[in-house]
Amino acid sequence: MTAPVPVPARGPAAGAPVGRAAGGAWRPGWPLTALFAFYPVWWALGMGTLIVFVLAVPMALELLRRRPVRVPPGFGLWLVFLLWVVASTVMLGVDPAGTLPGEAADRVVSVGFNLAGYVAVAVAMLYLGNLTEEEYPRSRAVRHLGGLFVVVVAGGLLGTFADQFSFTSPVEMLLPDSVARNAFVQNLVHPTAAQLQEVLGYTAGRPAAPFGYTNTWGYALSLLLGWFAIGWLRRPGARRLAGVLVLALAAIPVVHSLNRGVWIGLGLTVLFAALWLARNGNLGALLGLAVSVVLVVVLVLTTPLTSTIQQRLDNPKSDGIRGFTVSRTLEVVQESPVLGFGSTRRALGSSNSIAVGRDEDCSNCGNPLLGSNGQLWLLLIAQGVVGAALYLGFFTRVLWAYRRDRSALAAAAFLSIGLPFVYMFLYNALVVPLLISFLSVALLWRNDQARRAEAGSTAGPGSRAPGLVAGSAR
Repeated sequence: MTAPVPVPARGPAAGAPVGRAAGGAWRPGWPLTALFAFYPVWWALGMGTLIVFVLAVPMALELLRRRPVRVPPGFGLWLVFLLWVVASTVMLGVDPAGTLPGEAADRVVSVGFNLAGYVAVAVAMLYLGNLTEEEYPRSRAVRHLGGLFVVVVAGGLLGTFADQFSFTSPVEMLLPDSVARNAFVQNLVHPTAAQLQEVLGYTAGRPAAPFGYTNTWGYALSLLLGWFAIGWLRRPGARRLAGVLVLALAAIPVVHSLNRGVWIGLGLTVLFAALWLARNGNLGALLGLAVSVVLVVVLVLTTPLTSTIQQRLDNPKSDGIRGFTVSRTLEVVQESPVLGFGSTRRALGSSNSIAVGRDEDCSNCGNPLLGSNGQLWLLLIAQGVVGAALYLGFFTRVLWAYRRDRSALAAAAFLSIGLPFVYMFLYNALVVPLLISFLSVALLWRNDQARRAEAGSTAGPGSRAPGLVAGSAR
């Protein structure tokens, strides 16, 4: 596959450190290759999400070795956001009105997990952004992201046709029984093909593999679709035919996931792609997109998938719960709009009654977790309005910096960075979806550096700080 933006052989970009010599024990970029090429293995070992934290360590060590480190536009906003996450922990012991009382110590684990996730994805972004084209070509990153899309589709098919499939992972075996049985830990280390839920009025599996939640599955699939498209569908031949087949198969778990938010997101993706191709005058690709959409619609309408969609639309069971948690979150945030409360809180009662709550006989009854049904709500309750503004400000700055890039790579990156602005009302981004968005930022940034190198221009605006070089912005 050719690179989305062809780049002739060249030396390291101006100001970029030289990588390891060819033939070294570890090829530059190996943590990213290990992450994507072996993701099914990590999932089977019980490390599907945890591997992101593990591989962030060698990435960080390599960045330290390569100082000064280059950073993309707006990275200062992300650093301030990380400081805000830490500062908000002073509120962990506060129990706002309308929430269950609890101890600060019981909330430290979730705070640590979130902070580790925010740091790990930033490290991965800086790592990819500081590699040269010779060390880790953009085309290789596109292949890896497109390959992960295939893995996600395969996991979705497994969850659709073998929804009871699960097993005890090696990591799970090593954990103390009391820890391994924790619901949060189970979703991290216990591989399952699907989540069994009663969304349609009866128990049915919703595809989740190779992740712990079906919402994460749909979120990741949406963000990876653009990378799959430019990696598999741009060149005629067997690879394109295989890509079309994968997309057709993907429609099956997408429908069975019952994720209405993902259905909307995919619709917006098609609209975005059509507008992008029309703006660039790529009528051939626009026609191909139209044909693909028609084929998918025919597939859905001529199979039992139509019935599944209609059943989901007739059973908006989660709407009441979601409306209750959003409303209660907005009420709670008013008590600490600047710092938030450091982490999520459990609401008193439920959407049906303030008297309904969890007990030993029904651990899932009432007391929904505020901040668990959308990244925006998580940010508001955990880090307040300021934290949410810093988080969203970083991505807004990136999109603005590279708004003039009309390459195919930019189209895929803009989707991976832009769709979360829609999904933030519905799904949480940590960890893999956020990682995909951050790697997309790195590829946009690398694309800009390559164009500037080809044009013989100097680095973009920015100031030097000890160990940091400001990335170029358009």
